[in-house]
Amino acid sequence: MRDGGALSVPPGTIRAAIIDLDGTLLDTAPDFHIAINRMRAELDLAPLPLAIIIRYVGKGTEHLVRCVLAVDLPEEQAQAVFAEALQSYHRHYHAINGEHAALFPEVHEGLAAMQAKGLKLACVTNKPIAFTEPLLARMGLRAYFSVVYGGDSLAAKKPDPLPLLQVCKDFDLPPHQVLAIGDSVNDAQAARAAGCPVFIVPYGYNHGEAVHGIDSDGIVQTLLTAAQQI
Repeated sequence: MRDGGALSVPPGTIRAAIIDLDGTLLDTAPDFHIAINRMRAELDLAPLPLAIIIRYVGKGTEHLVRCVLAVDLPEEQAQAVFAEALQSYHRHYHAINGEHAALFPEVHEGLAAMQAKGLKLACVTNKPIAFTEPLLARMGLRAYFSVVYGGDSLAAKKPDPLPLLQVCKDFDLPPHQVLAIGDSVNDAQAARAAGCPVFIVPYGYNHGEAVHGIDSDGIVQTLLTAAQQI
């Protein structure tokens, strides 16, 4: 991992970028916080602070719900209420999707700069596609992406390389020409397994851990910084 970017590929080699959503494009943590605690209230569980919820963001909705149940409940009891909790969370998240979210700095500028360089853009997230598409549209981001995959769009989600490899196939490009950009080890593992170079942004969630230990090709301060490095 190197701070500041600078991919070890010849200039002009990168032809496309695959960009994560939660923690990379958007700060959606406030939405998670509200929806999770409304779900927990329906189960007579105490609210959780945002710092705890953020640790579980990034590996899909089912993982998030299981983890926030496990904070209070033994495994058997958590499993017994999981289906009810998941349905409740979906209902509450759908009601507020994007209402409390915010763009991270230089997101529009970075995406526009990538497009100006002729890069094809995809958004690949572990968020369900039913939440992803409306959220991108609400935040004015959907038009940047020719391909969008949610965590339930394909047979596997990140850190499995399948979604990234599917994008490479969609764009008819080899993985070494497709840059992945994310905020977590989840994104980096998927990129490494797919054979894609990968940048990490430092402002996201990464399961509550520092990003400097992630195996990446560099830490970039914003998406605009990333665009300037390729």
